[in-house]
Amino acid sequence: MIKRLRRKFIIIAMSSVLLVLTVIIALINVAGYANTTSDADDTIEVIIQNKGELPASGEFFKHDEALYSTRFFSVVITDDGEVVSSLTKTAFIVTVTAEEAENYALELFEKGKTAGYYGNYRYKAGKVNVTFSSLNVTVPARMYVFLDCTDELDSFYSFLWLSILISIAGLMLIFLLVFLLSKIAVKPMAESYEKQKRFITDASHEIKTPLTIIDANTEVLEMTEGENEWTESIRKQVKRLTAMTENLVFLSRIDENAGKIQKIDFSLSVAVEEVAQPFKTLAATRGKKLDLNIAGGITYNGNEAEIRKLVSVLLDNAVKYSSENGEIYLTLRATNKGKEITVKNTVASIKEGKHDELFERFYRSDKSHNSETGGHGIGLSIAFAVVENHGGKIVARSEDGKSLTITATL
Repeated sequence: MIKRLRRKFIIIAMSSVLLVLTVIIALINVAGYANTTSDADDTIEVIIQNKGELPASGEFFKHDEALYSTRFFSVVITDDGEVVSSLTKTAFIVTVTAEEAENYALELFEKGKTAGYYGNYRYKAGKVNVTFSSLNVTVPARMYVFLDCTDELDSFYSFLWLSILISIAGLMLIFLLVFLLSKIAVKPMAESYEKQKRFITDASHEIKTPLTIIDANTEVLEMTEGENEWTESIRKQVKRLTAMTENLVFLSRIDENAGKIQKIDFSLSVAVEEVAQPFKTLAATRGKKLDLNIAGGITYNGNEAEIRKLVSVLLDNAVKYSSENGEIYLTLRATNKGKEITVKNTVASIKEGKHDELFERFYRSDKSHNSETGGHGIGLSIAFAVVENHGGKIVARSEDGKSLTITATL
């Protein structure tokens, strides 16, 4: 349990750090990308306003050197899709020909795109008017300006990968620290848990002796005075306390030997059948019906005694808490997930959905601690411990509000 608690502590801590780092890195890089795009768009807007030319020195750029480092080309296309070749400008870039520039612009025009990235070029289309002096006609058109953002994008991606690598290194360092410090963090709880286990074990052993004496004295009283309602009540309570003590010892032993059980190959089908048969008689005496559907030939590698206890606990719980004249179904089958033991019983009323709270120790749904059923609230916690000790999974669920299904997958 302590190992599981420590593991959860590490997972939660690392997940929190990962989430925070991811959000921070994402926000920083998104902001950087948006800033790069915004600066490029501002530059393009100025170029469009200057009809495909750079502005004069000092009108837009903070430094005159920017006039010589800005690389771009522009293409004008009428609204009818005709390229105005005389207005194509590639003087500010040497890697793109006029023909290539016009092809880029036409491709975007035909797709109806007016802004975005074309490779490492940030492009944007602005509305302009083109005058054909020979025809004395002015027509509406679009000027596509492509701004080379190679350096800016290279810087952005370099920072992106650098921030990711630094984050990974930071996560590894944090994991090492959390792993080392988690032992200190859970130490008080581990000590408390160990004291609790020792108390349960010691108290259980101490209770056994007086219970044995009470039982023996009751037997003597019955021999001398005869049986009566008082001795019968004493015997009933002694039996209940003895069963509870045995279950506490069993549960404590499972906790102490968590992950250290002795496993053997055995017939799961036979074990489940042998445990279930007596409960058919018990259910019948209480006016209930137990139906068994046990697939044959299923074997399992585990602790046979604990698995038998698991089946006994599930059936005992179903018989005790099923509705009057209720029906109980036990199913054993092999699935892709493993060996599946399912116990379903009818109930008077229960909330639909999952009921993992039933596996809590000393849990009672009515909160009244009523013991009329003879239970003491640790049966299903034993089932949970056994399944977990075998690396399996157990769930309790009600699909209709009138039945409870507990499925243990081993």
